[in-house]
Amino acid sequence: MSLIDNINKAFDHRIRLGIMSVLMVNDHADFKMLKELLGATDGNLASHAKALEKAAYIQVEKQFIGRKPNTRYAATKLGKAEFKKHIDALEKLIGK
Repeated sequence: MSLIDNINKAFDHRIRLGIMSVLMVNDHADFKMLKELLGATDGNLASHAKALEKAAYIQVEKQFIGRKPNTRYAATKLGKAEFKKHIDALEKLIGK
């Protein structure tokens, strides 16, 4: 098995990498927070979040705060484990 085997294609885009990075150090983050931190457009962030949700790496919780809709994201156990493997593989690849 080579180092490259643990590099996960689900995390190969900067927005997905960013979403997972934020969720690894925070219990959760809402759409607005992720959008601001990552400098993403609504559509771009939504599509990348959907891809991570489809892979079961994040969970999505939609609720209303007052009358405003709020979408909150959290990394799943699987997502955290896969992201850690991905980062470990990248670090080994660059000889860190």
